[in-house]
Amino acid sequence: MRNFFCFTAILAVLFLLNSCKSSENEAREIAVTWELVSNFTEVEHGFEARFNLVNNSDLALDEKNWALFFNMSPRPILANKTPQPATVQHINGDWYKMTPNAGFSLAPGQSAEIRYLGTEGVIKLTDAPMGLYFVFYDKDGKEENVVEVANYRVLPFAKKEQQLRGKDDQLPLHTAAKRYQDNLALSLVGANQLQKIVPSPVKMTTGTGTLTLDSKLPIYYGAGLENEARFLSKKLKDLTGTEFPVQSGTAGKGIVLTTGTVSVNGVSKEAYKLGIDANGVAITGSDAAGVFYGVQSLLALMPTEAYLKPTASVALGFVQVEDAPRFSFRSMHLDVSRNFQTKETVLRWLDLLAVYKINHFLFYTTEDEGWRIEIDGLPELTKVGAQREHTAGGMAAPVLHPSYGSGPKAYDEGKHGSGFYTKADFIEILKYANERHIKVIPELNFPGHARAAIKSMEARYERLMKEGKEKEANEYRLIDPDDKSVYLSAQAYKDNVVSVARESTYHFYEKVVDEIAKMYAEAGLKLDTFHAGGDEVPEGVWTQSPMAAQLLKENPAIKDPKNLQSYFVGKLLKRLEKRNLTIHGWEEVALTKSPEGKYLPNPEFVGKKLVPYVWNNIYDLDLGNRLANAGYPVVLCNVTNFYFDLAYNNDPQEPGLYWGGFVDVRANWTFAPFDMFKTTYRTSMGQPLNFAGLEKMKPEARKNVIGLESQLWCETVKGRDMMEYYSLPKLLGFAESAWAAERPWETIENRDAREKAIQAGWNIFANTLAQRELPRLATINGGYNYRLPMPGVVLENGTLKANVEYPGLSIRYTTDGSEPTAQSALYTAPVKVSGSVKLKSFDAAGRSSRTAVVDETQL
Repeated sequence: MRNFFCFTAILAVLFLLNSCKSSENEAREIAVTWELVSNFTEVEHGFEARFNLVNNSDLALDEKNWALFFNMSPRPILANKTPQPATVQHINGDWYKMTPNAGFSLAPGQSAEIRYLGTEGVIKLTDAPMGLYFVFYDKDGKEENVVEVANYRVLPFAKKEQQLRGKDDQLPLHTAAKRYQDNLALSLVGANQLQKIVPSPVKMTTGTGTLTLDSKLPIYYGAGLENEARFLSKKLKDLTGTEFPVQSGTAGKGIVLTTGTVSVNGVSKEAYKLGIDANGVAITGSDAAGVFYGVQSLLALMPTEAYLKPTASVALGFVQVEDAPRFSFRSMHLDVSRNFQTKETVLRWLDLLAVYKINHFLFYTTEDEGWRIEIDGLPELTKVGAQREHTAGGMAAPVLHPSYGSGPKAYDEGKHGSGFYTKADFIEILKYANERHIKVIPELNFPGHARAAIKSMEARYERLMKEGKEKEANEYRLIDPDDKSVYLSAQAYKDNVVSVARESTYHFYEKVVDEIAKMYAEAGLKLDTFHAGGDEVPEGVWTQSPMAAQLLKENPAIKDPKNLQSYFVGKLLKRLEKRNLTIHGWEEVALTKSPEGKYLPNPEFVGKKLVPYVWNNIYDLDLGNRLANAGYPVVLCNVTNFYFDLAYNNDPQEPGLYWGGFVDVRANWTFAPFDMFKTTYRTSMGQPLNFAGLEKMKPEARKNVIGLESQLWCETVKGRDMMEYYSLPKLLGFAESAWAAERPWETIENRDAREKAIQAGWNIFANTLAQRELPRLATINGGYNYRLPMPGVVLENGTLKANVEYPGLSIRYTTDGSEPTAQSALYTAPVKVSGSVKLKSFDAAGRSSRTAVVDETQL
């Protein structure tokens, strides 16, 4: 009898499994199409979009048995003016859902159109809904099945009203003809005019002879330079295929690495002198870092052909280089929280930062959407905070919901929402960076941007409360459970701010800092700099929190909940001061709010080892100047110049964000740190900026600009290839701004004269990218996925004219509808064509751009 019941139970389970599998397969047959209708709507800066559902399955959808969940670049949703079959609503962050309205019915073979309205124009394919999945419900409203949409299509953005953000958008469309017109300002220069080293050295003098560089030249190194010598030996082996022997001391002709007294342009840290002559190569650095940068310059002097076709020996021209950085702080920020990047990708990126003499790496491992570093004693941070998945509990559940298209399943193949670095991974990254003279700066962003930490600690709280451990459960809790405050963060979160009134919040922060410090110690390093975030705390937080109300009652000098952010920074600084840490943070950490809500420099923290990073030069145009003038040491990371996640242009197929405008390599290269008004002229919508009456940087405040940082926020960045595409070759323009000496045009007051000088310098740099640096990037460290610009093209009376943004790239084209290859016809001069023409730009490594298409019938 018992066997019979077991058998029937097994049959029942198999039946249920097959039933679920069958319904899941059926659901995959429902096709979904999304289309942006227009950004020119009755609502200022609004948009209209529509979904189309086609039921190719045998399932009937009704008003209760389904919902469609998705992620979309966060935008407020507006009420429809006309009734729709279903309603699109915002849940939290970039998580949305569509639910059927009363009377909805979609039988097999039928289709349904659902329109919806929102604010903030949509102009990119990367803005479109992503990570779509259906949730199906039983008759009692319980979730029965979760099914990813297998057949999903975004319709092209082909019309003006889909490519501009409304009537206020003054930027011209990025057409082939516009590219052609823009590229006319550039011209091809000879190899002798190219920049030999990027970033450019302070002084470089070329000789007349050549040195044969081969393995007959040993690498000799002085005390403390074995790391640099072995690094150089490995790189030369990669180039030549032969071993360059390494030995200490100096014994004759070879490549000699030493330290000594070196000062260039008044800088005696990271400075070096590099000489190549008949006696070999001599690199003398003021310190080991200086020697390392001399090594990078030596590698940069290798001919492009040596990278494309390695040979056992390389001919190097005689040269003398004297060099030192303009700024001691040259940093790259990488966000791995929005979308995760593997350890291997991070190590490859550190290699590249070293090539271009970037010496700091802001490793952004905590955010609303993910906690990426293992912390001893707090396992929920990675068990909960490092993965995203669908939750039936919505916002209240102690899990992270899908974001940025990560889908309903944690650790799903090909998705980038889940993942973390073990302690061993993090220690390996620290060591790897240190060997390349890069200082890793960890961060923990509080009080805002903290949702992953909040949800993790709520899961911990619930676990320990179930075990009857109330005191332990509250030890690291981060919220006031009775807080009813209503707010919406910059990324549309409603629950991402910690309670600043809880002692456990500060205790948690100290715990994380101390555990990270232990990892630094295991790596043989000392943690002395920590990034505290501190940005984008939204209006409305803490206004309905009983704990915050009690804190305000006990501290009447605070006056208003909006001042609790400064209170938090001050309290945190005192605690971290005991750990002898310099605290970095986004600009808000050094600001206070006026009664009207305007941000002002906060004099309270001047001289308190607090370094604000200033990104805002477009909504608060002189903020960087005001903070430097107020005495703060500042890092400039201007959104208009150094945000790599902002798209290169407004082409809908060019991925990236654009809330701060569009950022290309020229913008990275064109930056005057002490007079930012000289290089930013327009708003993100292309309208002229007015600098009248604004505060300029005082000459005595220039010393307070400790350096520059580039940023890669990864909301739209999925995987290594996208990360590299977004950042390259932008990183090279940034490196030039951060390392190279002041460019002559930075001090030219007349705008026309300045622009003429900028264009002359940019022309050389653009040629250098095409002819030297991009082919090199195709080979070093296994090759990087850099971006090549599409050609500019016009068709005039059947004559094709084309040009390129980086002179020295070649253009190849086809007229038979096929995609251009490296064997296609080479464009050298205007040529007669008919019909449709496809063109691509190519570099010497054979890499190509996206395809540009022109058709005389469409003109």
